[in-house]
This record gives sequence, C-alpha cells and structure tokens, in this order.
Amino acid sequence: MNNAMMEKLLPVIANNAKLSHAQLAAMIGAQEADVAAQIEKWEKEGVIKGYKALIDWDKTDRNYVSARIEINVIPKGDMGFEEIAYTISQFPEVETCYLMSGGYDLALTISGKTFKDVALFVAHKLAPLEPVQSTSTHFVLKKYKERGILMVENAKDEREVTTL
Repeated sequence: MNNAMMEKLLPVIANNAKLSHAQLAAMIGAQEADVAAQIEKWEKEGVIKGYKALIDWDKTDRNYVSARIEINVIPKGDMGFEEIAYTISQFPEVETCYLMSGGYDLALTISGKTFKDVALFVAHKLAPLEPVQSTSTHFVLKKYKERGILMVENAKDEREVTTL
C-alpha cells in the first residue's frame, strides 16, 4: 500500500472504527488484504492503540460525573514531567493526561460516580503526590461536542431571562 493510501486510511478509521476492511478498502481505493495487513501492522506497532465507542452517558441510568483537573507540578531529581505524568496516568480514574503549555503543567480528565468521588480522588490520591504543587478542578456540567461528535440535538439555552 502506498503512502498516500496509508495517509487516507488512518483518518477514516479514526472517524468510524466499525467499518469493515472491505468498506475501508473501497473508500480509499485499495485492496482489502492490504488494508487488513496495514491495520494489523499499526496495531502491533502501537499506532492504533484501541477502539472505543463514544457513549452519551446522559441518556443512560448510569451515575457519572466528569471533571477537568489542571495540575502544577515541580519536577525533582529523577521525577521529570514524563515520570510524573506516567505515575498519575496509572490511577484508574484518569481518562486522559496531557502535558500542557501555558498556566499549568498537566491536564487530566477523570470520572467518578459523584462530585464527592472526584473531590476525594483529588484530596486523597492526587494532591498528596510529592511533585504536585497545586490543582484546580473544573466539573463538566454538559457535553455539547466530544471527539468531533455533537452530543446534543438542539443547543438551546435553558436559562430563563428576566427583565426588571
């Protein structure tokens, strides 16, 4: 498979991982066997890390709260940003962990059953870590768009406007 086709394949898979090898091949003008071999190669190399469904948890009975946590850290000795991020990423509550530029060093997305669960995670697991200098937690109140997918049918502002 040539490089141009390979460059077309990853965005298509990223947009819809449910497509069959035959569908993918037809979409990019390649042979099905070549597509299958390339995907298998990317999976083995770690280019493709996994496949996940995007769930609108607000439409389920599951209790779920999500938060963005900004963290400032002080790297010391053999604990640089990489090691600190890796350590924090090991907590099962952590869904994403990014090294950032700007006003803070790391950005996390975490989830829990309640606001209290998230607060306790920060207080008992995150804040006590030696490199952690400060945290700032922002709770997600509503998701309008996630990973390029609209999560709401009609984005109407539900707040009431009053006049004096």
